[in-house]
Amino acid sequence: MKRKAIFLLILSAIFAGCAFTQPGRPACLSGRQVVYQSAPLVRFSGGSYAGTLSFRELKTYGNFGIGTVNGLDGEMIALDNRFYQIRSDGKVYLIEDETLTPFATVTRFLPQKQKVLNVRTDYAGLAGILDSILADKEKVYAIKITGKFNALKLRSVPAQVKPFPRLEEVIKKQEVFEYKDMPGVLVGFRFPENMDGVAFAGYHFHFISQDRNAGGHLLDCRIEHVFVEIEEISQLVLNCNSSA
Repeated sequence: MKRKAIFLLILSAIFAGCAFTQPGRPACLSGRQVVYQSAPLVRFSGGSYAGTLSFRELKTYGNFGIGTVNGLDGEMIALDNRFYQIRSDGKVYLIEDETLTPFATVTRFLPQKQKVLNVRTDYAGLAGILDSILADKEKVYAIKITGKFNALKLRSVPAQVKPFPRLEEVIKKQEVFEYKDMPGVLVGFRFPENMDGVAFAGYHFHFISQDRNAGGHLLDCRIEHVFVEIEEISQLVLNCNSSA
């Protein structure tokens, strides 16, 4: 597969420009506080599920993040330099380097803020607490939440075949998994409302259990004691070229 050209999208003053040091690769990707996204959300959610980027290449852009696998085959989570796939059977699989992704958001996670939360609440309450911690709601944040979750409601979706339906139709056939008292990690991002369509506006988390046997896209949770780590992002690198 030929290396794809990367289009740099500059979105308001929070994102700084980048210079290219070699064909197809911006210099800023080697720096800190950069998020790389393999495709715009508006194109992906419209049914562009054919993989365009290998996980071998994706790993050069980040080791922490979320996304999916070729054909929208379940949920993807990247943590501790490993990339995992949670299929619609709820099971977790290591992703091989040759596998392709149509949509992924990754960074090299270097948190600037850490906080222990000792509070009983659900996902909506957790989002409210996170909002109170974040310094500027117009910026992008990478977030990691570790702990024992009192309850979890997760989902994954089955692999799709052409002609691909829109994402909203796929989600109607999602598989939902519920767990109690499960230790693990939430990996995700918060994008501001003015970036809706470029990425998922608001919070978007994927979960993986401590034993790496369960996971999925987070629909709801209940927490009591978790450890939160946050990185404020200064640059977004968006790949707008889906051609192989």
